[in-house]
Amino acid sequence: MRPVPILLAFALAMVPSLSIAAAKTFSGDYSLSFLGIPVAKATFDSSYEGDSYEVKGKVSSAGLAAFFDDTRGTISSRGSFGGGRTRPRAFRADYVSGKVSSLVDVRFSGDNVSSTEVVPPPKKRGKTWIPLGAGDLRAVADPIAATVIKASSLDKVCGRTVKMYDGELRADLRLTEVSRKKMAIKGFSGETVTCRMGFQPVSGYRTDKKALTFLRDRSRIMVTFAPLGETGVYAPIYATVSTEIGTITVRARRFEATN
Repeated sequence: MRPVPILLAFALAMVPSLSIAAAKTFSGDYSLSFLGIPVAKATFDSSYEGDSYEVKGKVSSAGLAAFFDDTRGTISSRGSFGGGRTRPRAFRADYVSGKVSSLVDVRFSGDNVSSTEVVPPPKKRGKTWIPLGAGDLRAVADPIAATVIKASSLDKVCGRTVKMYDGELRADLRLTEVSRKKMAIKGFSGETVTCRMGFQPVSGYRTDKKALTFLRDRSRIMVTFAPLGETGVYAPIYATVSTEIGTITVRARRFEATN
């Protein structure tokens, strides 16, 4: 995936945010804005059964972005929690931008990525390409699973490094606690924790890609996590990502329990 889809996938990871203690299935609406201007909207359904999770969503361009670039698609992730981390089993993103269709499908077996399908296939690599290493696809999380955290308390949400793989790029996401505060939006009211997310590309990228260099060296990525009731799962309700051309903001507008 290219830098813009990477950021979009990260934004879509706001999927299973708020909750009511006894609920296991949720439906929510989300907005993504650039420099304060709405550019995308999404609706997601997520479910939790024991240690298993499944997320399905639809996304489309909005506002001025819809006028200049009609993008729409679906994204899904399923897996489980175990060994102190999120363990995905499958991730898929299908999206259409204009008349161009794209697909990313990643499957997992145990702690390893077992297969990756990218359509259209990646272009020929140049001299600046850093290929995936032999151990780079072990114990990794897809872009949605990377931001859904199982922890014993709010104190334990940050202070960790998550290995993320989006079908092409392998990167480390380092979470460091910044602040805590109480937040209230439809479906949730309570204490949250904000982590700064450091972005470190590992492999599957070009060293001369300016957008990735900015994310690594200069970007300020802030993610606010809230508890999913009494499940011990923490997920984002708000995030900002600074890029070389401006700031992307993702926020939940509605999230309701459906059972």
